[in-house]
Amino acid sequence: MTPDQKDAQARNRYFAITFTRLLGVAFVVFGIMVVYGRFESIPKIVGYVLVVNGLIDIVILPRVMARRWRTPPAA
Repeated sequence: MTPDQKDAQARNRYFAITFTRLLGVAFVVFGIMVVYGRFESIPKIVGYVLVVNGLIDIVILPRVMARRWRTPPAA
């Protein structure tokens, strides 16, 4: 793999992790709006599920992705 390909791969992985965090924030915000009754046609339980899912997307999933993509130590 050339250095340019490695840079592109690292950049794409960074964007994937960042997008995951932003999507998590969107889930949390939308879930809170559902819980507070902004969307009356959606049950509150869906809002709670979205908030929990968003928190997982913000906190846990980026760490899992980074650990999976970590460069192995040179032997």
